[in-house]
Amino acid sequence: MDSNDFIGMVAKRANTSSARATALTRATLRTLAERIDGGEARDLATQLPEDLKAYAFASSETGERFGLDVFVQRVSGRAEVEPALAEIGMRAVFDTLRETIPPGDYDDVVAQLPAELEQVADPVAPFDGRRGRS
Repeated sequence: MDSNDFIGMVAKRANTSSARATALTRATLRTLAERIDGGEARDLATQLPEDLKAYAFASSETGERFGLDVFVQRVSGRAEVEPALAEIGMRAVFDTLRETIPPGDYDDVVAQLPAELEQVADPVAPFDGRRGRS
């Protein structure tokens, strides 16, 4: 899979433009790389299309510890979108990751996230556009 396919899947899931899906994907991968340990981030990067690998590399071997609110805030700021769209985009990116990388690798990434992030990184549920909405 190339980056255009990956971004296209995110755009479709998030019901947004390719340009916005690109920004959401990059922001989500960068924030995810900050949250998980460096070795896991490198493993994830090897599974991504070439144009997206750099966004998944961690700057530290030890992931920062933060929850859903901070994750959404960082993605929102980096992608320059409202928090609600950032959360939808995050779900779309995680669902695309779940579909495109080996299940064990996805499980390894999600295992490093706090339980509250499962609403956007659910390891089993397919994307339906409705999770996490009241």
